[in-house]
Amino acid sequence: MNAIAPGTPLRVGLVGYGLAGSVFHAPLVTATPGLVLDTVVTSDPGRQAQAREAHPGVRIAADATELWEGPGPRVDLVVIASPNKTHVPLATAALTAGVPVVVDKPLAATAAEADALADLSERTGTFLSVFQNRRWDNDFLTLRRLIADGELGEIQRFESRFERWRPQLKGGWRESGAPEEIGGLLYDLGSHVVDQALVLFGPAVRVYAEADVRRPGAETDDDTFIALTHASGVRSHLYVSATTAQLGPRFRALGSRAGYVKYGLDPQEAALRDGLRPGPGAGSDQPWGEEPEHLWGRIGSGESPLTGGGTPVPTLAGDYPAYYAAVAAALREGGPAPVGAREAARCLAVLEAARISSRDGVSVDLRPDGA
Repeated sequence: MNAIAPGTPLRVGLVGYGLAGSVFHAPLVTATPGLVLDTVVTSDPGRQAQAREAHPGVRIAADATELWEGPGPRVDLVVIASPNKTHVPLATAALTAGVPVVVDKPLAATAAEADALADLSERTGTFLSVFQNRRWDNDFLTLRRLIADGELGEIQRFESRFERWRPQLKGGWRESGAPEEIGGLLYDLGSHVVDQALVLFGPAVRVYAEADVRRPGAETDDDTFIALTHASGVRSHLYVSATTAQLGPRFRALGSRAGYVKYGLDPQEAALRDGLRPGPGAGSDQPWGEEPEHLWGRIGSGESPLTGGGTPVPTLAGDYPAYYAAVAAALREGGPAPVGAREAARCLAVLEAARISSRDGVSVDLRPDGA
């Protein structure tokens, strides 16, 4: 696509105003200099009213096709935050119309579908990116820096947990067992932990998984474990669960020199849910994305952080706003997407392998011809 003039505000059309649209995308778009939330697409009257109240002057549309079909000016960017099953058809339609697209994770149900969208983006010369906000979590940024600086030595084993205690079902498509809904924790929270592991340690060559349905009445996985063997030799153990009565550490990275242990989730989602916003006048005494010192992780060797062992490591500030800032820069200057569709395809290949592994009770080799 053609680069957009630096002083031109980019009009954003947001498809979907549920959790992803209202809590993450709309606030982050409006907080990004040079982006304007122009249109919200939702057919739900209650969500339409919610969007108008939160974003006075926003245009409401009942159908996403209004963003790229018919008379009148089109938006400069479409953000797809609707249910998972709509991601591929909506992204396909927008890209075919030549409109840049951001799609919430997971981009698709399969790596083949993600690669097909990447091919379409390349053929049409139209921008496509996937919203993987957890790459800008405070703990992830901190661990990435520690690894880059050699503070831990050679990483041998990595543990990542995205656990919750939600013994009661909430309902909705995310908990549906219908395959077309692409529900369950493997594709929800699993998209985050797998993506982070691949960014940190490179491609996976072997996948083993255990996906269980624990809660009465549940239709899809709500307690899942994924083990990855990376081509680099690192082993990642990844846990996602809605049934964890006692939460484990968010990260535990063990290296040849030292280990890093970090408890607790990045504060940005909670802040957004509470109505706080990035930037000046956000309404909080705590700078955006920062956490208090008592939540810092610890680095050390042969010591337990639970008993005060190791050295506290200041946690870098989380930075979700960096994603849309990078999107805006790419649209104006013609640069790369902050998270590309090919990267999403590699993550989806792992999730597909995890599903097969859990179903068949086997490890799945991702190397071509088992090489």
